Amino acid sequence: MPVAAPADHPVTKFIPLASWALVEPRFSPFAKDVLAKLVAFIEEDCLPAESTFHAQISTDPATRWQSYPKVIEELKAKARKLGLWNLFLSKEHYPDVGVPLTNLEYAIMAELMGRAPRVAPEACNCSAPDTGNMEVLARYGNQAQKDTYLKPLLEGRTRSSFAMTERFIASSDATNIRTSITQDGDHIVVNGHKWWISGAGDPRNAVHLVMGKSDTSATKHKQQSIVIVPSNTPGVKLVRPMQVFGYDDAPEGHYEVIYDNVRIPKENLIGGWGRGFEIIQGRLGPGRIHHCMRSIGIASRALELMLLRCTDPRKVMFGKQLYEHGTVVAAIAQSRMEIDQARMLVLSAALQIDLVRAKGAMKEIGMAKMVGEVLDRAMQVHGAEGICQDTPLAALWAGIRTLRYADGPDEVHIAQIGIQELKKSAGLWDAQKKFAEREAQVLKRNGITKSHL
Repeated sequence: MPVAAPADHPVTKFIPLASWALVEPRFSPFAKDVLAKLVAFIEEDCLPAESTFHAQISTDPATRWQSYPKVIEELKAKARKLGLWNLFLSKEHYPDVGVPLTNLEYAIMAELMGRAPRVAPEACNCSAPDTGNMEVLARYGNQAQKDTYLKPLLEGRTRSSFAMTERFIASSDATNIRTSITQDGDHIVVNGHKWWISGAGDPRNAVHLVMGKSDTSATKHKQQSIVIVPSNTPGVKLVRPMQVFGYDDAPEGHYEVIYDNVRIPKENLIGGWGRGFEIIQGRLGPGRIHHCMRSIGIASRALELMLLRCTDPRKVMFGKQLYEHGTVVAAIAQSRMEIDQARMLVLSAALQIDLVRAKGAMKEIGMAKMVGEVLDRAMQVHGAEGICQDTPLAALWAGIRTLRYADGPDEVHIAQIGIQELKKSAGLWDAQKKFAEREAQVLKRNGITKSHL
């Protein structure tokens, strides 16, 4: 029986019809309407605004970190009017503040936003690290914390940071963290040296969520707590913006930050003492999948730029256009296959999060980040132009390469995949034993004493 084709939808401009056919039955009418609006918003507003965004970032070191491109506020106002706001926050998991979208529905939307990664996510109030911080406050924060810190983030009036990674230690093992969080009467005192704290340089940044050790005598994963530190608290020192392959990502940046005897009210503890690991696991799962979703959009845009380059009639090499060379055709095909494979992994992970929350989606989250090769091929086809400022490819590649560290290095995710697979071995041995018994019965019934296999 033939499968009915999905109804026409503008999203098929950007993802294959077959991919849309797989998920379309799981999209509500509301989600389809939001997706159609988002397609138009990305195409007609966000992508054309990218050049303006970068032009509005000051190149003067004295003012580079003091203001933010005005075009973003214009886009935010339009997105909010269209209902393209806080799309990442599922009402299923956050009924008091969420949007009636599943993670699967949001996965396709985040892919589209990834096509304009510096503009579209923030325009829709869906950019990191705010998304993860909003989820933490929505899930673990008390009402006072939600009123004071979550509400302005939900409204797009402030920005935030998540401070976990530390200098001078191996932060990929979060049990190594040395920042101290101690209670002193009615206050909590924070002392620590962090770096790669995304968004800390943003002039609109209002709050840091800081992870540190609060009880070194507790069990290994109960020693850590997370506290709310308003960014203007005395003792919060922005040391320097870190550069990613020479990019400082101003004016948000990724800062080295020192917390020097920072005193905050004891009410700024999130969720209770010793719950830091529990909270970051709940935060990093969705954070990883959001990065994966956007990265597919980035890779898709890179492939389109590759197609434009190799069909440019001005680009003739050894008597042929680029697309007439077999190696280029192979690169295009390989890129298309990798993008579509990665999309399927991401959609699987998103569905798993909807079904069993982030913990149950660990395998898919870990595997869905490998799309950097697409950008590398696109740069190669562009020649020297692909690694300079005249195309977005170099900056996009730097961002994708960074994801192999962000929210945990590849090696940690790969190890988790292996551990999950090894858990199947006990069941496989049981199945193998039953198979051997059945095999012996069939051989005996057919009078065969020994098989040649």
